[in-house]
Amino acid sequence: MNLRSMFNSYRGIPQEAKYLIIATFLPSLAYGMLYTDLAYFLTRVQGLSESMMGLIIAIMGISMVVAGIPLGMIADRYGRRKVLVAGNIVASATLPIFALTADPVILTIAAILTGISEGAASAATGALLADKCEAKIRNGAFALSAFSGSVAFAVGSASIFFVAVFQGLGFDQKDSYFLLFFILAVLSGVSTLLMLKITESKSLKKTKASIKELLPRKSAGVLTKYVLTGATIAFGAGLVVPLMTLWFDLRYSVPDYVSGPLLGWTSFAIGLATLGAPYLAKRFGLVKAVVATQSLSTLFMFLTPLSPTFALAGLVYTIRAFLMNMSSPLEQSMIMGLVEENERGAASGISSALWRLPNSVSSLIGAWMMGLGFLYLPFYLATLFYLASIIMFWLFFRKTKMPEEAAEVRKG
Repeated sequence: MNLRSMFNSYRGIPQEAKYLIIATFLPSLAYGMLYTDLAYFLTRVQGLSESMMGLIIAIMGISMVVAGIPLGMIADRYGRRKVLVAGNIVASATLPIFALTADPVILTIAAILTGISEGAASAATGALLADKCEAKIRNGAFALSAFSGSVAFAVGSASIFFVAVFQGLGFDQKDSYFLLFFILAVLSGVSTLLMLKITESKSLKKTKASIKELLPRKSAGVLTKYVLTGATIAFGAGLVVPLMTLWFDLRYSVPDYVSGPLLGWTSFAIGLATLGAPYLAKRFGLVKAVVATQSLSTLFMFLTPLSPTFALAGLVYTIRAFLMNMSSPLEQSMIMGLVEENERGAASGISSALWRLPNSVSSLIGAWMMGLGFLYLPFYLATLFYLASIIMFWLFFRKTKMPEEAAEVRKG
């Protein structure tokens, strides 16, 4: 890979796009810790059953779905920055609740609020980033955003180690977790100040519109295909990915303060992978790059549970994540490039929500299977769903040419 050619993709990213990428870094720290450790924390620390833990994770996803689609439409009508800021405030205020109580009712409320805030971020961030970039730089901007998010997610995952540090300083286990949750919540809240420096989108639907008119009707065809492929792979991922700290404990008796940093390294590797995504899209074409990396990743998904040791399983899982997530910014950039400009918020909300719903439902199923002792089956089922998604993506989009790719052909 030519490094100069690879990094050319990141030249010319507008200042406000950089502000947005930096502003979402600190919230991603909090999400990294929460989504890496929640399965372990709720069962091993808070004492909930695997089924109740899976239900809470599912509720987070369902509330994200219920909120994400209307929030996307609201963002297109009233302002994408406003939705992003409001969602971040709610997320920051809600995070410490998970460490304050083991009451299922209160945790359910916290899960609902977290899902709503995630829906706001998902609906607004991608659309706002696309607004700030021209087509030729969009892949680079989305890849840089994915890199920043993955690094933040990695640091957030690794921050679980501080629980052991706080315990070494004399805090008990629950107080140590609360300190970690509280610190990350404060950092996430501070990022709101930088979000306020970003100007509002100009491509808003200025006129009064009915709910039907706020839907992305012009982009419905391509969005339906995109959502179907994403939902399929999301269902497979949900069987395994949100439950890895619990799975490592069940499979190898490894606690979260050991597996958390490993998963942090995995997220960092994902970040490095995304940096090469624009080069692969330019070299081979966006669709071929997505299909190739996801296909290789699927093999390592199948091999992960067969690993005899924690170290080997961690390595295989990291390779899987590296390959799978290399294509993520390309897919996000693709759909933002294909849908109508003034429908980006709704399209982003719908695609994110309908990714999150099957992912959450399958997390409940995966947690149930792991609770029964079926530690291999979730990976094998995930492999089948990955394969189905990849095949559909190729059939739907193999003839798709992005505007920037067509420009490159004419230029050549």
